[in-house]
Amino acid sequence: MKTKHLITSILISIFAMVNTPLTAQGNSIMNQIVLGEKNFGGPRLGVTLVPGETVLASEMKKKNIGRMLSQFGWHFEYQVVPEGGGPSFVIQFVPLVGGVEYGTLVPSATLAMGVRLPGGIEFGLGPNAIVTPTKITSALVMTVGQSFNYGGVNIPLNLVFATNPNGNRFSVVFGYAIQKAK
Repeated sequence: MKTKHLITSILISIFAMVNTPLTAQGNSIMNQIVLGEKNFGGPRLGVTLVPGETVLASEMKKKNIGRMLSQFGWHFEYQVVPEGGGPSFVIQFVPLVGGVEYGTLVPSATLAMGVRLPGGIEFGLGPNAIVTPTKITSALVMTVGQSFNYGGVNIPLNLVFATNPNGNRFSVVFGYAIQKAK
């Protein structure tokens, strides 16, 4: 019986400590962080190179598509920014259409999650899908980039590496985004 009361007293004490803010917690950094949102979505264009003698390169050759493809699309972004400074956490969705110079459309879409540092350097990772007339192919995309601000216009430049067992791809994608005033 005494053991039951002791356990109950301990549990009540622990519950009271967890739910009562301590003086140090009242001044914690977590209570001071304010997050803001920014949107750097906008048009994107670039080129993609398919190197080597891979399955992907031979499939492209059979369809009279060269190893270098144009890319046109739009960049959708959700970014959470600590108002006091520090890295931003970014989720990006980028649908693109490539191959228009070959008289065909090769749609693709990438969902990348990453971090943008205060100086504009960014890193991301995520899935990519390419739609062809016969199948949908997936790949893992890794990207690194730099965003430049020129007179209130954000100009991102990204280097992208996509890997898949059928072949790798390298892309350079850039565009612009104008942040709307609040």
